[in-house]
Amino acid sequence: MSTAVTPYLEMSQAIADAGGEAFRKCYQCGTCTGTCPWSPITHFNIRKLMRLSQLGFDGIEDLMWGCSTCKFCVDRCPRGVEIIDLVRSVRSVYAGGGLLPPPLRAFVGSLTARGNPWTGDAPKRNDWAQDKYPLFAEGKEYLYWTCCTVCYDPRNVLVAKATAEILEKSGLSWGLPGTDAQCCGESVRKVGDLDLFEKLKNNNLGIFSATGAKKIITISPHCLATFKQEYGEDYEVIHFSELLADLIKSGKVTPTKDAGGLKVTYHDPCYLGRHSGIYDAPREVLSALPGVELVEMDRIREQSMCCGGGGGGLWVERAKGERLSDLRIEEALSTGATVLATACPYCIAMLEDSVRTMNAEDKIKVKDLTELFLESLEG
Repeated sequence: MSTAVTPYLEMSQAIADAGGEAFRKCYQCGTCTGTCPWSPITHFNIRKLMRLSQLGFDGIEDLMWGCSTCKFCVDRCPRGVEIIDLVRSVRSVYAGGGLLPPPLRAFVGSLTARGNPWTGDAPKRNDWAQDKYPLFAEGKEYLYWTCCTVCYDPRNVLVAKATAEILEKSGLSWGLPGTDAQCCGESVRKVGDLDLFEKLKNNNLGIFSATGAKKIITISPHCLATFKQEYGEDYEVIHFSELLADLIKSGKVTPTKDAGGLKVTYHDPCYLGRHSGIYDAPREVLSALPGVELVEMDRIREQSMCCGGGGGGLWVERAKGERLSDLRIEEALSTGATVLATACPYCIAMLEDSVRTMNAEDKIKVKDLTELFLESLEG
């Protein structure tokens, strides 16, 4: 065998050993690239990434950071190839060799040193709450797991507060995690640092065990998917949109303030929709708001456009014209809505960034559905 070929075959085997053996099932039909939202606007080609993984040729490093793990390709693959597993495995092989892009090096560094991706001080994790809300303890029913983004990102802190206020008004028994809580690890796992993911996971599982948490509320769909799919099954995990829809039906919280014909369109987050199958609950919440007209975009539910924030994308800068969130804002504007609602902190950050760069602040506002719901209670 040619010595020039051997390193490439070794790389291909390393990808398979890292959990990406699914690429062996791929027969290069191209369905993945045809359905990938990135294909029309960037050089990223998921079919090519699959082929280079099979053959071990040069060029894979130019493609492996383009995927936002939106799950379009996985859902449409005729052979059921778990393409996201392949992407994660490719990244783990190369990330271990020190080839992380600079923004992701800072992201991983912050998680390693501080337990969160936002360079936030761990003791300040609950500063947003200003001691207004209880900590979770044995005997309480729900642990409200506040993800790092709603604790440290100034914009998403408003989502943390809105959720906590609604929980207070609901009469449920609940509490926040302490400052020893760390990132769920979803994004760093998709970036490829599996050892760091396991460290974060074990820290949080220790908190669940020590506090006796059996019912966990998440505001982030990324936490939801990770807890359900990667942490185990010793507890019940629910996204707040699901809980809120149930609270409305049971009459524990009732929106009263009329929004006066406010037009709202809803963006399905990838990790709430395609990854977790939750489409109805957020719409039930929005439909319960007096005076709100829900107008849908063309691409919704299983066909929803990705915001670009998954798979580490929230921490990667992209040039104008190469942002999926820009396309989504254009779609939202085409409905005539003045509010774009969603149910994911990553989506909030990505979509608001596009609103600013597109100079559309006077045309549309981005809000979490919890913020809209709280406004309807304050009348």
